[in-house]
Amino acid sequence: MVDIPTASLAGDVRMPMVGLGTAGLVGDAGYSAMRHALDIGYRHLDTATAYDNEAEVGRALRDSGVAREAVFITTKLPPERAGDASAVLTKSLRALGVHQVDLWLIHWPPDGQACAPAWRALIAARESGAARAIGVSNYGIGQLDELAAATGVVPAVNQIPWSPARHDPAMLAAHRSRGIEVEGYSPLNGTDLDDPALTRIADAHGATTAQVVLSWHLTHGITVIPKSGSAERQRANFRAGELSLTDDEVRAVDRLAQ
Repeated sequence: MVDIPTASLAGDVRMPMVGLGTAGLVGDAGYSAMRHALDIGYRHLDTATAYDNEAEVGRALRDSGVAREAVFITTKLPPERAGDASAVLTKSLRALGVHQVDLWLIHWPPDGQACAPAWRALIAARESGAARAIGVSNYGIGQLDELAAATGVVPAVNQIPWSPARHDPAMLAAHRSRGIEVEGYSPLNGTDLDDPALTRIADAHGATTAQVVLSWHLTHGITVIPKSGSAERQRANFRAGELSLTDDEVRAVDRLAQ
């Protein structure tokens, strides 16, 4: 079993830093992909109300034989349902077949706004025990600050697109200074996986360039949720946690954003 690092969230919650993104994994094929991931060793499944696959996530977990408490489940509140958050979460819990999610996020800023009322609904869910940790997705730094100023509660996580091509040290530092974990989605998108810098590093480690990119995220302390329905790719992505890049190799990948 690959030893996957974890990120520490408020409330003594530990989030595995390699998860499976499940957008587009629906129906029997989606269920099978999630079962494969759990069999491989994934212990973090990322879903959303908008993905329409929470039932598949729940069924895969139940059928896997893996204990519920061993798997970190994230789901997300659609921005258009911000005014009905409690009912949305109740439906998500029912579909997932669990009494609590590990992380509940606002999927996008509702109407492009921070939306303190929706954030208060997430805070209430955490206080009631329906969600262990709460956060947001696709929020800017100013919007994060608005939520904190309005409620006194800082999002534990901001799930945003991240890859070598999008690497922004100042943005990462801004999250860190606020105690917010960055969770990167689409970690392999937008980067040329045939770039010579990546192929040199991959060859040195006997790895794939995708594994190098995922390991680079982990080295920067960024949680990754690559999506794949292929058991072979899921296994390869998961094993990125075994790589250890040198400082020079990390800097070489950093430069891909320039």
